[in-house]
Order: sequence, then C-alpha cells, then structure tokens
Amino acid sequence: MAHEYTATVTWQRSSGAKFTDNKYPRAHTWRFDGGASVPASSSPLVVPAPLSDPAGVDPEEAFVASLSACHMLFFLFHAAKKGFVIERYEDNAVGVMGKNAEGRTAMVKVTLRPSITWVGDKQPAAADLDAMHHQSHLDCYIANSVKTEVTVEH
Repeated sequence: MAHEYTATVTWQRSSGAKFTDNKYPRAHTWRFDGGASVPASSSPLVVPAPLSDPAGVDPEEAFVASLSACHMLFFLFHAAKKGFVIERYEDNAVGVMGKNAEGRTAMVKVTLRPSITWVGDKQPAAADLDAMHHQSHLDCYIANSVKTEVTVEH
C-alpha cells in the first residue's frame, strides 16, 4: 500500500528586504491538496518576533499535532471496533526539544495527554484503555516514522 502525500510550502521575500542580513520574515504558507491553506512561521522560541509570526503554525507545533492526530484517529477506530462510544477526545500534547543521542537538537519527547468523554452503557476499563492506546501507538504511521519518544498519559 503506497500512498503519496503532498504539501506546498511557499515563502516570499518582502519587497526591499536585504535577506543576507538574516533579518527577513519567516512567515510562509502551507497549502494542502484538499484546499486548506495554513499560515506558518518559524517558532518564535527559535527566531524571535517580529521575524517570526506567533500566529502561524511552526514546524515543531505541527510535528506534535501530527503525532497527536494520528494517535487519536487510530484510537477512535479501535474504540469503535470494541463497541465503546466516544463523545469527545481532546489531547493537550506537549513536545520537548533537546539534544538527541547524536548531540543534535531534536524533538526528543512528545507526551500525549488525551482527555476522553465516553457515553453509553459500555465503558472501557483501565486495561481496555491501555490496550487501545498501545495498539494506536503501534499503528500510528507518524510514530512509526520518527525516533522521538512518544508516551501517552491517560
């Protein structure tokens, strides 16, 4: 099963910006095949504003959101398969930058902290939750693609 995914990332130098002085704006746009357009920027934690746009999504935030969303989508699938009904799923995921084993700056850990509202007579036990989170992590394409430690606190 080979699938191809595309994104168009566009940055444009501001009129009159020197560029070689490294004082150019980092704001740019991500466009996806379904038509979504997302304002993006470097992280203001890395490149201070006004050169970064704090309102834009930065690659580090997108990485954390990508892991969270992938895990959630598989979790929803497994819960439905087991007959559990989820009313709401909200994850306050956190990524931590640091030095990896090679001494390079990397996203070294992502912690997923899902809060799940269940409805109906059939409610999952702690063992069910553990099993569904474990299987969701094993199934997540994004988690399978990175070296970052991913943990789930529930």
